[in-house]
Amino acid sequence: MPRVAFTPNLERHLACPPRGVTGATVRAALDAVFAENPRLRSYILDDQDRLRQHVYIFVNNDRIADRERLSDPVQAQDEIYVMQALTGG
Repeated sequence: MPRVAFTPNLERHLACPPRGVTGATVRAALDAVFAENPRLRSYILDDQDRLRQHVYIFVNNDRIADRERLSDPVQAQDEIYVMQALTGG
């Protein structure tokens, strides 16, 4: 099953340890995580249910192509990494 991991800076706001989930797409994998941790959804997705502007998702080492529907496929052995870009100075 795919493994979803989040950047450590999200841990400052809520618990989101890495976990294995079911799902054949990035969206399905994230929905499985959100089912267990609904508050996490608003940190990752906007009110249109699309990826927030400063959030990036990688499957293994490749950035996903579909930021709106999150339809990129995932395999059982894949690592999905969700990170927030930090800005400011």
